[in-house]
Formats: sequence, structure tokens, C-alpha cells
Amino acid sequence: MANILIKHAEIITMNKQEDIIYGDIRIKGDLIVEIGTGLEVNGDEDELVIDAKNRTVIPGFIQTHIHLCQTLFRGKGDDLELMDWLRKRIWPLEAAHDEESLYYSAMLGIGELITSGTTTIVDMETVHHTDYAFQAIAKSGIRALSGKVMMDRKNPDAPAALQEETAASLQESVDLLEKWNGYANGRIQYAFSPRFVISCTEPLLREVQSLSARYGVKVHTHASENLGEIELVQAMTGMRNIVYLDHLGLANERLILAHCVWLDEQEKRILRDRGVHVSHCPGSNLKLASGIADTPGMLHDHIHLSLGADGAPCNNNLDMFNEMRLAAVIQKPAHGPTTMDARSVFRMATIGGAKAVGMEDQIGSIEVGKKADLAILNLYNFHTFPSYDVDPISRIVYSATRADVETTIVDGEILMHTGRLKTIDKEVVLNEANLSIKRLLGSTRLT
Repeated sequence: MANILIKHAEIITMNKQEDIIYGDIRIKGDLIVEIGTGLEVNGDEDELVIDAKNRTVIPGFIQTHIHLCQTLFRGKGDDLELMDWLRKRIWPLEAAHDEESLYYSAMLGIGELITSGTTTIVDMETVHHTDYAFQAIAKSGIRALSGKVMMDRKNPDAPAALQEETAASLQESVDLLEKWNGYANGRIQYAFSPRFVISCTEPLLREVQSLSARYGVKVHTHASENLGEIELVQAMTGMRNIVYLDHLGLANERLILAHCVWLDEQEKRILRDRGVHVSHCPGSNLKLASGIADTPGMLHDHIHLSLGADGAPCNNNLDMFNEMRLAAVIQKPAHGPTTMDARSVFRMATIGGAKAVGMEDQIGSIEVGKKADLAILNLYNFHTFPSYDVDPISRIVYSATRADVETTIVDGEILMHTGRLKTIDKEVVLNEANLSIKRLLGSTRLT
């Protein structure tokens, strides 16, 4: 970990005033220690100087719903609705995972995330081999909340390898938590990850609520993504998704819910009143034909919102630039052109994600005393010009692409600089990813 001085940058702070300043950032260890103009190189210590002239520094993106275990399945789940996508493709492939395939699936996804400026993720793994995903997270340097998926409800549509006993699912989750939660000076945290109500028994969900409170960790699950899913939940429980989760005591500030496309007014009130965090995944929701979440209404109701790409087989990329643009433009035909402006979605991608993971005092903005989780963008290009008299956040949300990310820093460690990965061997990961998916497909029958 080197001390770093970033010079001559346009800095999108995302502090409370959302100041945009032009100057320098000094990083010592894992923290931002100084922001100003004309900062001098510290001659008493080794300090790497990055000349960021004509560059834009932003808080690293925080994606609050990702499935690293599914990155290997990119292109294998196209053009299906949610339940068919799960039954015919994703569950059989997840069941086939071995230790090596899960490790390289995670590394493949993390490489994509780092190179597109994402510094923190909330990740949901599969039933088995989750330790190997944590190993990939640890080696790569990305910040993550992750956990093994929990699936203890008997389901004839799910492969036997994904069907757990309640006690075993809970014990394995706690074992992983006790090994990984707080690892690497807190860069890695554990999150209990019941898949969704359809896959989990009530005793398991009640115990997850209790364990989450006992250990003070997040719960990450899916809810109200698809109308068919909601019908199944109502048939099982007699309640709608959010009402049922609230009935179990899970609806609180520790809960991160992916999707929430189909909500009624009672559910919206629960989300607001209990401080639940919603991860909006527009790319996934569109591709699976799940629908368009009412994010303008949620923001109006003061529901906490953040963004996530979901998994590679239901989106085909893990690109926050794509999610920001979609989050903005899909609302405008129904709600008008001023709805979901660039600053609103950029907040969701940065400080909104920090609030979801309970780290808004440490990440999500560029401020003295916060963690050095940053991305440096090169917006000095044809597709992002002219820059004169244009809001820099508009340029990022509506014009920039992941190819504009030059440098990504997490915890003061440079994970990518001038487009070159420092902690991941790209050639090895790409080669092993192909070998792994070939092996899984050879042992799996897809319909």
C-alpha cells in the first residue's frame, strides 16, 4: 500500500454539498488525508504521484446486488423470464459448480467490476463452495459484502445439489461469517443471503433475522422481482413479499432487497418506515421482462435506493455506467424528462450504495477521513465533449462508458492503473473461465 498524491484533477466529491472542485487528493494508507489545491509532494515519505490533468476523480461505484457465482454463465440465460431462467439454466449451472469454477467465476466478475470503476459490491453466492469466492474477493482487493445463498425449502424444480437442510444452511453461513466477516481490515464483510421467500422456510428466515441482529450484519435477498414470484409467495404465506418479511422481523435497516419492481402502497410504507434498502437493477429487470420499478415514487416516499447490475446471465455485463443511464432514461417516457436526473442516479451509484451497506461515514464520497475508494476517469475524448458549461455528472451518467475508467483504487491500494490490472492476471482468468464453463456444461443438462 503506497501513499498517493493525485494532482490537477476534477473531483466529484459527493459530499453533502455535492461540491465539484479542481485540485489534488492526498492518500495515506487506506485514507484520504488531504484535499486542496497546490498540494506539494511529501519528501519525507515515498509518495506515488498521479498526474490527473484532464481527468475526473469520482467515488468508486457501489453496486448493491451482484452474483459473482453466475459470471461464468454469461450468454447462457438469454431471452427467458425469471422463473424459467432459474429452473432451466441458472439453478442447474449453479448446482454444477466446483471449487475451481466458482473461484474463476468470481475472478471474472471482479475483473470486470474493477475495470469499470466499481469498488464495493453486495454479492450473493450459490449454495456450495462459497469460501472460494471469498478467496477471490480477498486476493483481488475489491470491497465486498458477500454470503452463501440459502435454499432450504424443498422444491422439485431445484436440483438436489441446491436443496439444503435448514440447520446445515444456517451453520455453514455462520462458519463463513466467523471466518470472513471483518477480514482484510474490514474490507470484506458477511451478509446472510436467503435466496428469496420461495426458496426458504419460515424457520430459516426467522433464524436469519436473529443471527443478523446478533452479529450486526446485513441480510441480502430478492423480493418482488416478478409477478409470478409474488403469486407463489402469496400462495405459500397468504401475504405479499414485503409484508411477509416484515411479519418475520426482517424488514429493518439491515435488510438489502434486490429489485422491488412490484410493490403496493402498504409495502412501500413498510420499506420507508423500517429503513429497508432497495437495490434497483434496471438492466436485469428489463432483460428478464420483469418490469420497471417505480424509483421516482420510491424516492418521493424517502425509500433508500441504490443500484446493482445483478448477474451476468440476466444482464450480460456488470457495468455501472449502463445501470445509471438505464435508471435515468427508462423513467422519462412515463414520468417526464426531468424525472430521475443525472445527479439522482449518480447519488444512487455512490453515496446511496454506501448507505445501503452501512458505510456512508467511510465510503461513497471523496472527503478527508474517508476510505480511499476512488476511480479516475478520462473524459477528455470525443464522446464526452464539449465539456464547457456542462454538468460533469451529466457527462458521467449520459456520455461516459466503462472504457473511460483508467484507475481504480480501493482502501488506498491501486487495483488498476492506466488500464492495467494489478491484482488479477487477466490472461489466466479468461483462459480458466473458458475451461471452467466447458467443464460445467459437460456435466449439466440444460433445457
